[in-house]
Parts: sequence; structure tokens; C-alpha cells
Amino acid sequence: MAGAHRLWQRPLLHLVIWAALLFTAFPLVYTVLTSLKTFLALVQGTLLFTPTGANWQQLFAPTSDFPQLAVNSVVVAAGTTAICLAVGAPAAYSLSRLRWGQGARAAMLGAFLLVQMLPPVMFIGPFYVVARTLQIYNTPAAVIMGHLVLGLPLTVWMLQTFFSEIPREVEESAAIDGCSSLQVFLRVALPMALPGLAAAAVLCFTFSWIEFLFAVTLTSTPAAETIPVGIAGFVQENNIRYGEMAAGAVFAAVPAIVFVTFAQRYIVKGLTLGAVKG
Repeated sequence: MAGAHRLWQRPLLHLVIWAALLFTAFPLVYTVLTSLKTFLALVQGTLLFTPTGANWQQLFAPTSDFPQLAVNSVVVAAGTTAICLAVGAPAAYSLSRLRWGQGARAAMLGAFLLVQMLPPVMFIGPFYVVARTLQIYNTPAAVIMGHLVLGLPLTVWMLQTFFSEIPREVEESAAIDGCSSLQVFLRVALPMALPGLAAAAVLCFTFSWIEFLFAVTLTSTPAAETIPVGIAGFVQENNIRYGEMAAGAVFAAVPAIVFVTFAQRYIVKGLTLGAVKG
């Protein structure tokens, strides 16, 4: 009976996995096909059509704002990632290694977790006022400031787990050899935590790349808007530019797919490390 149970259990499991994969991939495939259709084919809803690159040509035409939006997205995502790592790595290392009181350390991690769990819309009003006061509204700096709320808590949480897994004996040996605390951090701890740094960098970059709420609130012109805001702009009062919207969505998905594909094992390790620690 047990053998027969296993015989049908494995095909059923494979069927469920394939069903979940197809369900997940369908929107992406549909968007790619939509980006290659003419407006007439889109209206008719036909499955058989002649692919065209007209939507992509319009997306990157000299009169289009999309290239500037792509540059803004790269600047915002790269800036957010760099600041998250530059600030989050030392913060995580201090929480992992320095002699904080148990209550203080728990309170600090709890504060990071609380900020991560709060809905981002709670920060929109204060950040809008701050951006106006600092006169950085409608600049990439304003969007980076908002995205740090999303990326920094996650970075600290992930990296402090990685730093905690580094044997203290390695750092003590480096200290005995004459390394200062800063040198131990830079030359020993950071290289050993590279998988965690890679995972945190990919997640911060991806979250910043696709974020919409802060980007649409803290910007007002294509000079500072990002790709998600530009895609939403294709929905106009008297027209919806489905083809260009789909092409922009496909373009926006490429970096996230590439980064997650190459850093998948690091991301999984970063999210699960310490989960079964006794």
C-alpha cells in the first residue's frame, strides 16, 4: 500500500508544481506577447498575429521620456542599494558583535522589524514634507530617501544573521595578529559575509527598481520619475497605450529576473539562515 501511495503521489506533486509555474509565468508571457502586437491585434484579441517591434520603437523614440525614466530608475536603485549596504553592514555587524544590552539589542531589532512591517503609505506624508523642506522634491534623492525605509531594515536583519554565523575565533585570530576592530570588520567579516551582501544588494535593488508609491508621490516630472511611474502614465484620459505599457513592463522586469536568477541561492540562504538554529 505504501509503495502504491508513493507511485501516484510523485506525479501529483509534479502536476501541482507545473500548474503553479504556469500560473505564475502566464502574466509575463501575456505581457511579452502584448508588447509585440499592433493596436488592431490588441483590440481584436487574436492569438495568431504577426509580431512587430513598433511598440518598442515608440518606447525608445527620441521624443519619448522612457530612456530618461530608465536612467532615473538605475540611479535610484543603485543609490538606494549602495546606502543600504554602507549603513546596514556596520549596523548589522555592531548588533552581532558589540556588547549591547540584551534589551537594547532586542529593542533595536524590534524597531527595524516594526518599520519593515508598517504599510509604506504611513511614511508618504512625512517624507513629502521633508522633501519639500529640503528642496529635493522631484529629484532622485527624494525617492532614494523614501526607498531607504524599505531597504535598510531588511538589510540589517539579513546581514546581522550572516555576521552571527561567522566564527568569533577567526576575528579573534585577526585581532591577535594586530588588526584593529575596523580592519577586522573590513578584511575578515565583510569578505566572509559576501553571500549575505549579495543577497541584500539584489533585494534592495529589486525593491527599489519596482517601487511605485514613493516614486509617484515624491516626483512630478520625467526628470525624476522612475519606470513604474512612467508605465502608469501610459494610461491617459482618452487613450490607453497598451502596447507601450507592455513593452515598458517587460523592460522593467529584465533586471529583476537576471539578478534573482544569478543570486537565487544567496537570497534563499539569507532569508532562511538561522531558521533552524537551536
